[in-house]
Amino acid sequence: MKLHYKHLNGPEKTPLLIVHGLFGNLDNWLTLGKKFSEHTNVYLIDQRNHGHSPHSDAFNYDIMANDLYELILGLTLSKVDIIGHSMGGKAAMRLAQLHPEVIHKLVVVDIGPKGYPMHHDVILEGLNALDFDFIKTRGEADAALSHYIPDDGVRQFLLKNLFWKEKGILAWRMNLPVLTATISDIIGALPADKVSIETLFIRGEKSNYILESDYSAIYEQFPHSDIETVYNAGHWVHAENPLDFHRAVMEFLG
Repeated sequence: MKLHYKHLNGPEKTPLLIVHGLFGNLDNWLTLGKKFSEHTNVYLIDQRNHGHSPHSDAFNYDIMANDLYELILGLTLSKVDIIGHSMGGKAAMRLAQLHPEVIHKLVVVDIGPKGYPMHHDVILEGLNALDFDFIKTRGEADAALSHYIPDDGVRQFLLKNLFWKEKGILAWRMNLPVLTATISDIIGALPADKVSIETLFIRGEKSNYILESDYSAIYEQFPHSDIETVYNAGHWVHAENPLDFHRAVMEFLG
């Protein structure tokens, strides 16, 4: 599948690919992407079933990893650095397992290779409950979603997926039926293949996605990795503390 992407021009160094998480899109990374493009060429990517990339019923980490591999080959890039957040981090880790030859360094943001318990069920219930035959404004969508998701920041993040399908008719840009149907694959564990690529795991201080009890398993599977905590940040580390996040990435990438 040919993924939609945005190229931010920068100096000729190892190019940087940035891969968003579940319910996200490349626009989530535009501000930081511009900052990173001061140092190298940056490619912000919409994963399949998200943003402006095509929709498909097939959706798992092998498929997402091969999408990234196809994009790298299509752009005729020999080696790249990759930042992947949450689901995007797992897709990038799977790419590192399947095609390590195309990755120079890997940054995995607030996700581990382990499986996670179901925790998106309320979000999915709320998103699927919105009836756009009756909801005609973003404000009405926000009000309806607030019955399921009280956190305003999370709602605003999700509502970035709304678009005008035609005049007066809202719709989700993401492929919500497929994301709902494949959520067990999305939260599942990656295969146990070891990755020898130099990797930085960045965790948010207020997040529970990477626990200290996960460290030994991460180091076992990623023997050339470091784990760094960004303080005053939760799961959306890059949005909640972009300065410290940018510093940590640049120190690692060099």
